[in-house]
Amino acid sequence: MTYLSGEAIARAFFDRWNQGDADGIGDLFVEDADFVNVVGIWWQRRSQIRKAHEYGFRKIFGDSYVNITELKARKLTDNIEIVHTVSTLDGQTGPSDEVPERRIAVISMVTVRQGTDGFRIVSCQNTDRVEGMDTHVRSQSELRPVKY
Repeated sequence: MTYLSGEAIARAFFDRWNQGDADGIGDLFVEDADFVNVVGIWWQRRSQIRKAHEYGFRKIFGDSYVNITELKARKLTDNIEIVHTVSTLDGQTGPSDEVPERRIAVISMVTVRQGTDGFRIVSCQNTDRVEGMDTHVRSQSELRPVKY
């Protein structure tokens, strides 16, 4: 499929997520793409991004649904666009008997036009938003959001 803008490819990412389509997500990225997930794991290459999402859908996010609540695309050149999104995630599978609550994510993507193939994602970073907090503090092997 041809995506004619950074916004279109970002929306396709969320559509594929909601379908649990790891192969489809992988196809949205250039071969040597980078993806930093919400806990800072850095996947390098399309194959790693696809594999990580396949694991996530199988173990953690199989019943999840994401919804874009904000989207801003910034055109840097005719061939490069940056896209920032805010989204909600519901339906995550928790460890043990825990039922996770809604999460809010800020996802940033750098997208590039690849000839007649349209836009693809070069780099993506996912950050959890913790409302009302200023930063994280690590103590006793625990990382927790804090307000100063």
